[in-house]
Amino acid sequence: MDTSQPLVMSLPARPTREEVARLCAELAAAPPGEARCLVDAGAHGLAAVDALARLALTARRHGHRLTFQGAGPELTALLRLTGLDEVL
Repeated sequence: MDTSQPLVMSLPARPTREEVARLCAELAAAPPGEARCLVDAGAHGLAAVDALARLALTARRHGHRLTFQGAGPELTALLRLTGLDEVL
C-alpha cells in the first residue's frame, strides 16, 4: 500500500455491525498513517454514532490519523449531544 495516499473508506447511511467490523479490520490491517472516512450524508442515529466511535478507537489503537467527512446536520448534532463531536 502506498502510505503517501490516505486510506479512504465509506460509511453507509445505515451501517450494519458487519460493515463496521469490516471497516475496523481494514484500518487494523493498514500501516499507520492518514485515513479518511467518507460519511454518507444520510447517516444518523445511534448506529452511526456507534460506528464512528468504533472507527475512531480502532484508528487510535493502530496509529492512524482518521478524519471524517460528510456528516449531515442530524449526525453532527447527535455527536455534539453525546460529547463525541471531536471525531469530526
